[in-house]
Amino acid sequence: MNAPVTTGKAAPAPRRVAVPVTVGGVKVGGGAPPFRVRDGWLALYHGVDEAARYALGALLLDARTAERYRGDVEPIDPRAGHIPGAVSAPFTANLNGEPVPVFCQAEELRARYSSLGAADRAPVVYCGSGVTACHDLLALHLAGLPGRLYAGSWSEWSSDPERAVSTGSG
Repeated sequence: MNAPVTTGKAAPAPRRVAVPVTVGGVKVGGGAPPFRVRDGWLALYHGVDEAARYALGALLLDARTAERYRGDVEPIDPRAGHIPGAVSAPFTANLNGEPVPVFCQAEELRARYSSLGAADRAPVVYCGSGVTACHDLLALHLAGLPGRLYAGSWSEWSSDPERAVSTGSG
């Protein structure tokens, strides 16, 4: 985990498959052989109202850059900003400042996430599309802290005009 991964070979082109998943009785996706997701690892929502209610009571960590969190820029999604109540937790802060960055030590990660409130409440982490949020989830795991993924992330949230959006630092 704390060493760069290099093979010297070009990575093969990624294969895209649709995989059916059932979490809490809800089927997500379809197509290829099924796999199981551990209970409590995904935050699934059944409509705008449930997502909005959850956002008001959970510790939400936004793994995107501070500029995207604040709404200064939005290169991908229909609206700029963040989910109301979310805390900015850019995934890049999980890495040391070395020329080939690796994850910070577990104690540093625990201090970082504790200062964001993750020692008191298990966070739900999101980003733009669910990818860099997994970086924060791995950092939480290395720090010995729990966390869940909001897989729909900002792309899902911001695409619905009924959902509230916040901008700025807080």
